[in-house]
Amino acid sequence: MAGQTNLFENVNRQFDEAADILGFSHELRELLKTPYREITVAMPIRMEDGTLRVFKGYRVQHNGVRGPQKGGIRFHPDLALDDVRALASLNTWKTAVVNIPFGGAKGGIQCDPSKMSPHELEMLTRRYISKISMVLGPTRDIISPDLNTNAQIMAWVMDEYGRKNGHQPACVTGKPLELGGSQGREAATGRGVALCAREAWTRVLGRDLRGARVTLQGFGNVGGHSARFLHEMGARVVAVADLGGAVRRQEGLDVPALLAHARQNRGTVAGFPGGEPFDPAEIWAQEGDILVPAALGGVLTETTAPTVKASLVVEGANAPTTPEADRIFRERGILLMPDILANAGGATVSYFEWVQNLQHLFWEEAEIFEKEEKVLLQAFRDVEEQVRRHHCTWRTGALVLALDRVRKANELRGW
Repeated sequence: MAGQTNLFENVNRQFDEAADILGFSHELRELLKTPYREITVAMPIRMEDGTLRVFKGYRVQHNGVRGPQKGGIRFHPDLALDDVRALASLNTWKTAVVNIPFGGAKGGIQCDPSKMSPHELEMLTRRYISKISMVLGPTRDIISPDLNTNAQIMAWVMDEYGRKNGHQPACVTGKPLELGGSQGREAATGRGVALCAREAWTRVLGRDLRGARVTLQGFGNVGGHSARFLHEMGARVVAVADLGGAVRRQEGLDVPALLAHARQNRGTVAGFPGGEPFDPAEIWAQEGDILVPAALGGVLTETTAPTVKASLVVEGANAPTTPEADRIFRERGILLMPDILANAGGATVSYFEWVQNLQHLFWEEAEIFEKEEKVLLQAFRDVEEQVRRHHCTWRTGALVLALDRVRKANELRGW
């Protein structure tokens, strides 16, 4: 999915920088890098036009020493096993950074959901879950939504898992509210991105967020909610790009109107009358203070990173920045907030949903948001401490924190 870039290799290169600081042995690195379990399944589906297609699905469970494995499923035509491995390992480090009792997993299906009917998507989701359900469950591996998956798909996941295992809503998070979903879950990742951007801009860089110019790549769930919360905090969203198009306005886009436009136009900002259209590929070079990549991985590279105008990059997407781009940002003095901290709001509120399902007691949205902010601000301070102690980047600091927590859990369990 990242084109020429191998996400798993990139994630492990970043892992090694942190492991060097911690003085990890070769054996310990091997133990913590290697996924616990990998599953590849084939799913034959009779399409509505009568043809039979065989889809490929994956589930990688990376590490479960700190708790049940946790991770989204994504539907994408270019999904590869190495992408899933990389994202599963990132989830291990992400849950450790925010100190919630989960490990990391990831899954997905190689398909193009935009070319499938709702019935075909339902059949494919159910077939996938039926094939891997023996390794899923509230105490084993908990599924959540990711790229091109949503609350409806999570409802099918819950129902299919329940056919064999009885009604267990805690087997999946990101569900509709009517089926035991959590208040605030849909907005949680974007809200976390906005909180992290606010803390980095004000606490670390010492600047006023009011009037700060924000550019976003991606305007789906993460990008849209990031834009909304940053707008409400007083920042100016000046440029947004997605697969369908891009729009900019230096005085600031009308974010509520842009969100409404995208909802009515198949999720794209293309054609929004309140701004000037431009080539989406030029999003990186737009004038701005804060850049939020909120779409696919591997997009900030040695080619695109030199064109970035922002002082702060906040990773809304998973693994959007290659190690080469990391080096370029470091040399240019651009502060980067890594994905395993910046977009951990979704995992955090998924944990809250799991807890609510297990205790059959639900919280209001205000309480969810308050708890989310408390967890994320503590994680921010914990990472900041590592950055100061080791004089390293925020990505390395976050990984040092995470690796040390996972190592301790390994030792305590006797591995």
